[in-house]
Amino acid sequence: MKTLLATAAMLLTLTQALQAAENKAAAVEHLPRLVAAAIAQNPELQASEARWRMFASKAAQAGSLDDPMVMFKLQNLLVRDPLSFGGRDPNTAKVVGISQQLPFWGKRSLREELAQHEAEAYRWTVEERKLELRRMVKETYYQLYAVDRARQIVDKNLGIISDLITIAESRYAVGQGVQTDIFKANLERSKMLDMQLTLQQQRTSLAATMNFLLNRPASTPVGPIAEFELPAPRPSADQLQTLAQEQRPQLRSLHSQVNKAKTAHQLARKEAWPDVNLSFEYMFRGRVANGMANDPGYDMFTVGLTFNLPLQQERRRAMQAESASETSMASEELNNLNNGIRYSISENLAQLERRGRQTELYRSGIIPQAAQTLESALIGYRVGKVDFPAVLEGRLNLFNYEREFLDAKAEYMINLARLEATVGTELGPPPASEPTTPANK
Repeated sequence: MKTLLATAAMLLTLTQALQAAENKAAAVEHLPRLVAAAIAQNPELQASEARWRMFASKAAQAGSLDDPMVMFKLQNLLVRDPLSFGGRDPNTAKVVGISQQLPFWGKRSLREELAQHEAEAYRWTVEERKLELRRMVKETYYQLYAVDRARQIVDKNLGIISDLITIAESRYAVGQGVQTDIFKANLERSKMLDMQLTLQQQRTSLAATMNFLLNRPASTPVGPIAEFELPAPRPSADQLQTLAQEQRPQLRSLHSQVNKAKTAHQLARKEAWPDVNLSFEYMFRGRVANGMANDPGYDMFTVGLTFNLPLQQERRRAMQAESASETSMASEELNNLNNGIRYSISENLAQLERRGRQTELYRSGIIPQAAQTLESALIGYRVGKVDFPAVLEGRLNLFNYEREFLDAKAEYMINLARLEATVGTELGPPPASEPTTPANK
């Protein structure tokens, strides 16, 4: 028995020392700084921004004309004297020409507009990714908060159970207690030591997740999370829905995709009209004076207009059908997203209501009452009016209520982060620090 108690005490001391060293090594983390660092350093977000810039550059190219074509040629050379470039035949000439391809009126502007809508969709995709990254950082942050506070509660309860074991041993030594009480208390302490190890593993995993989101080495220390108070009540569901229509990046991205598809349909209809090629050629001729001909060799020029015949109507009808299907697809995706936003707002508001009331109930009712019950049981146990299992049960009940209070508090903030991601904007300033509550004394 003494060996077991010594081993448990050594483990407790070692774990507390490690936790103290860990907290000392890393400063208190601040959520706004973590979010800003994640947005600035996350490689996936940087790749998305590079993709948007690529499509923005494509949009700048889409409305440009093709390069003009310049032509040089020797026209009507004599086969029997191919090196004679003039003076022998009046039809021989040196020709310089230029031509320019011109799309049918309106095609260039539509191509540019289509590329701009595509680039705009990618721009809002980048903003949506930022929103998602902010949500992930916040969720990890508040999960770290719950784990840190749970570790503090476990440490506190390990000390209290050690005191209870000392009292039980003293009562057993004078014949006022039973050895079973000591065994039960030691069993609960072993369970808490196991819980302590589990919480340490959870914190290590959460710290690795935070470092992954911030694109820094997995071994980078993540400091303790400061206390906070729950923010003020949120706007109504209708107000949040209106806010989402104005702020949610994914909605704007889908609107851009709908506009892109509509523009593509207009462009497909324009393909039924021919493109035009304008050309100009200037012929330098030489004077011919011989027995066969007498030509002063005046220079000549040619102006040309060519266009394609849009006879492949099946291909053009397929282009229109493709753009119509793309419009329908983007519109239905937009409707589906709006439906999902309405559901998510309703669900998260319900969770916030439940977690908020639950937190207040634990803070002002359950935890103080459980603490009074435990204090009364301890007093009764010291004078022999209450048995040890009642004291142990009271201590464990208070421990569980404190854990549930912290879980509810963290879940409230996690649901708020999800609601902000759904709406597309922050819903108020970060929660301020709060005075110590019964759960974290």
